[in-house]
Amino acid sequence: METKLLSINGQEVGKCEIPKEIFSRKVDAHFLHELVKYYLANKRRGTAQAKKRNEVSGGGKKPWKQKGTGRARHGSNRSPLWRGGGVVFGPRAHSFKLDMPKTKRRAALLEALSSKYADGAITVVDNLDITEAKTKQVRGIFKALKIECKKVLFVSDEPNDKFSLASRNMKEVSWTLARNINAYEILRARAIIFTIAGMKDLTEFLNPKAEKVSAK
Repeated sequence: METKLLSINGQEVGKCEIPKEIFSRKVDAHFLHELVKYYLANKRRGTAQAKKRNEVSGGGKKPWKQKGTGRARHGSNRSPLWRGGGVVFGPRAHSFKLDMPKTKRRAALLEALSSKYADGAITVVDNLDITEAKTKQVRGIFKALKIECKKVLFVSDEPNDKFSLASRNMKEVSWTLARNINAYEILRARAIIFTIAGMKDLTEFLNPKAEKVSAK
């Protein structure tokens, strides 16, 4: 498979051969939905908790005597009927963690990449080298590559300190290493910009036997 290789100035500088084994998988929408639920569930902390009547303070003494006051009988001010008492059927801390085999997560990543490639959301650039760590330089890349969407994922093979500093206050931009990428990040992004080195690293990580990424 062949795609355009662009510079960060938006100019076509060649062609890039990418492996068919990774970017031409059949996409199962139900399977990807299952994967998104897996990632979102595992991001939940599950720490919300209300106190039951045996956990709130007080209640050691009967509020008033059982008979003769004309008031209703009460044995403790920890009762849910009282202000400051326990909560009935309130939230309890628990884990929302779901399990998914590594093979399924890998298959989902391949399908997510194939889906984005079919939508034309994947772009390959020769590098992300900028001269200064300034946000306007990243904005210039957006303009040159004609990126107008709100969620953009940049993928490289190694950290780029200048680019990270320049884009850290841009809410629509996220950045990751090719070997750390996951299917949820891919599906969440509206546009994905790979460096050619990042594309090579991803290919070697996902399928070492696949056709190597090369530029022409």
